[in-house]
Amino acid sequence: MLRQTLLYLADQPAIFRFVRRNGLARRFAHRFVAGETLETALDAVRQLNARGISASLDLLGESVHNESEALATGREYTRMLEEIDRQQLDSNVSLKLTAMGLDIADELCVGVVQSVLERARQLGNFVRIDMEGSEYTERTIRMFDERLYPSYSAHVGIVLQSYLYRTQTDVAHANGLRARVRLCKGAYDEPDTVAFPDKQDVDANFVRCLHALLRDGNYPAIATHDEAMLRATTTFAKQERIGPERFEFQMLYGVRRDLQDQLVREGWRMRVYVPFGTQWYPYLMRRLAERPSNLAFIAGSVARETLRLRR
Repeated sequence: MLRQTLLYLADQPAIFRFVRRNGLARRFAHRFVAGETLETALDAVRQLNARGISASLDLLGESVHNESEALATGREYTRMLEEIDRQQLDSNVSLKLTAMGLDIADELCVGVVQSVLERARQLGNFVRIDMEGSEYTERTIRMFDERLYPSYSAHVGIVLQSYLYRTQTDVAHANGLRARVRLCKGAYDEPDTVAFPDKQDVDANFVRCLHALLRDGNYPAIATHDEAMLRATTTFAKQERIGPERFEFQMLYGVRRDLQDQLVREGWRMRVYVPFGTQWYPYLMRRLAERPSNLAFIAGSVARETLRLRR
């Protein structure tokens, strides 16, 4: 019930407008979001690189409403790639197709994304196509397969979510293409007609998919903070003699920094997803829905802020 409530709140723009004006909420958001500007995000990437960790920059925002917004988002991603190159940072970028105009017109979206991919190719970088809710899964995979991957195979990858029933088949398809996959559990509220309703089934599917990706995939990214899933990955890699150069772990900015550093110390590759931008509220709500214990952090912050104001 709590998870469903948080996911509902993520889609309420009126609440977002109120929360964005609240200083306490903004400070809490900075735990998980690297500020609202590219400059603050690049500073966060620089700090991660100093810890031996790669990054993936993501400009927050979904479902643009007109062509000019889609084109502006594409230009901002081009600027991100150019600044990463200029500052010699270890980072790629992640983007959502709805932020590139998918809800407006397929041809608009393809054109915007291809412009970003072309710049990534020129600079020798990489773009990850994020996965959104299940209503976009088939469209995203089809656009990736038919319009993006064929021309930019070395510079574009996709995300697959283990809570969907279809994902094992999608993993096998991606492995056949030699496409790079980020495997995650999934963060959207999905009906049980398309997704496993129970965590144990999501986890079991995650393990089946990660085994297939490690064994047959092309430099997969295993995206999880779940220690059981991390153990399943490292155990299988050691058993199959799959070296750390053949895959990477991925985690979210501000989440389980202790595990990030531990895995790096153990010799595994780590990349942290670094979101930034003014549209941080929906992202924050989804992170809380994934891990409701984060609410304890809010409660502690509220208590400290209240005490400070009373002094």
